[in-house]
Amino acid sequence: MLWQHDGRAVIGRWERMTEDERGLFVEGFIGDWSADARMAKAVCKAGAVDGLSIGFRTARARKSGRLRVLSGVGLWEVSVVTFPACPGARLRVAKRN
Repeated sequence: MLWQHDGRAVIGRWERMTEDERGLFVEGFIGDWSADARMAKAVCKAGAVDGLSIGFRTARARKSGRLRVLSGVGLWEVSVVTFPACPGARLRVAKRN
């Protein structure tokens, strides 16, 4: 789990990833081991940041007019971000036991 796609800002760990008809579901935790992690945790808990975004490598794609349709990707990372490219890619903060 990265903060804003910064490979030097590991803020947590994804513990579960599943894909369904709606898309990719991830579940994890934000740590407290760095200033970035503590800040990410605080702003997410406050509801100020709630976006998710993926970093990936294209494995298969085709052109459809002016669009590029991805049919296969290699997932590199999932980041907590301020402005997700996909408006529905959101996180929800839950209490952890």
